Amino acid sequence: MAEENIKKHLSPEYTVIEEWNGTALSELTKTATITITRDSVKKSASRFNHFSRRFLDAFVPEGFPSSVTPDYIPFQIWDLLQGLSTYVRTMLSTQALLSAIGVGEKSATVIGATFQWFLRDLTGMLGGVLFTFYQGANLDSNAKMWRLVADLMNDIGMLMDLVSPLFPSAFLFIVCLGSLSRSFTGVASGATRAALTQHFALQDNAADISAKEGSQETVATMLGMAIGMFLAHITLGHSLAIWFCFLSLTIFHMYANYKAVRCLSLTTLNCERSSILLLHFMETGQVLTPKQVSTMEHVLPLWMTSWSTNRVKVLYQQIRIGIQISSINCQEMLDLSHLAGSYYNTAKYILLEKKGIISIVMHKDSAAADVLQAFMHALVMSELVDKDSSVHLESQSWMAKYYEVFVLELQSSGWKTERLLSPSVVWKANWFSRSEKLD
Repeated sequence: MAEENIKKHLSPEYTVIEEWNGTALSELTKTATITITRDSVKKSASRFNHFSRRFLDAFVPEGFPSSVTPDYIPFQIWDLLQGLSTYVRTMLSTQALLSAIGVGEKSATVIGATFQWFLRDLTGMLGGVLFTFYQGANLDSNAKMWRLVADLMNDIGMLMDLVSPLFPSAFLFIVCLGSLSRSFTGVASGATRAALTQHFALQDNAADISAKEGSQETVATMLGMAIGMFLAHITLGHSLAIWFCFLSLTIFHMYANYKAVRCLSLTTLNCERSSILLLHFMETGQVLTPKQVSTMEHVLPLWMTSWSTNRVKVLYQQIRIGIQISSINCQEMLDLSHLAGSYYNTAKYILLEKKGIISIVMHKDSAAADVLQAFMHALVMSELVDKDSSVHLESQSWMAKYYEVFVLELQSSGWKTERLLSPSVVWKANWFSRSEKLD
């Protein structure tokens, strides 16, 4: 009897057990509540919240939004909108292309249409290989710009398909040009997308982000195809209406792409972002955040902004990374020999200055961190070249005093300082002083 009284006194009136679903603490969702009394068990489940969460998991990365960067949401919204407009326009341009090939006409032959389609695809494949050969190593360093260029080339390719029926005698040439243009799109878009996926991944979840983007694009594709088929049906035979829809969607497509890349706040260091950061640090002693730099850097190709007198653009364009020493003249070779034995005898690089152009000779044992340091040193020298005659001495003095502080400030502001995103350094050199012995 005494034991029963103790149990009755210690046991609570009721116990509540909650069921939660999710992988991250900040993203857990309560799906059920179980209340246990002395003589009953009551369950109350929220199946709708559980179902909605499971449905959302098919389209957003696991742990969203804490598992991705803050610029993921605005970028994806604009990217899906531009993708939607692309699929709608694809239906219109494909309809014109098939009509030009002869689909639906009795005079058209199967072998003729097949041959034209084969030449079109072959041109695109060869164009993709050539583009990769010439620009593959540069896509990472300017992901924003190449993202815009890729979509611009895709627009040109679609335009070629739409124009092709208007010039029957030049049809094959026009569609091959369009295929060539789209081949650049495939390479540039795929490469830059990989770089952006790595940027968005905060928890080493790049594969999950890529998979969920595939789900998002599938929905956008189906919706775009449905709208495109509807437009193709109602504009059939009305050239003016087709051109109006196509051009309107193209303008929106480029606007959405521009807004998408403007949303990005990349934390990697390329030539332009490094120039912006270093110049600001030299002037103020402070480091800008990735968000601040994103509003200052160019997203359009430099030739489209050649009218600008931006000092940053001029500065980093005066630097040549990894020059071939056998290509320099005798006087520059003498200067190189002098510098190797004086200012840069312990460095992994040598800087050569001639008429404001800074050439960087990288040591054969240099690492990624050395390339970044060499580029920053070249920026400092380029900034001082018109202010002091002893640019090597002054720039080295600045590097010795401020470079380590600058790098630490970059890291504390969220910048990745492991490497410089630049074209691959394929030419390097080795140098040693007279006191050293050859093996």
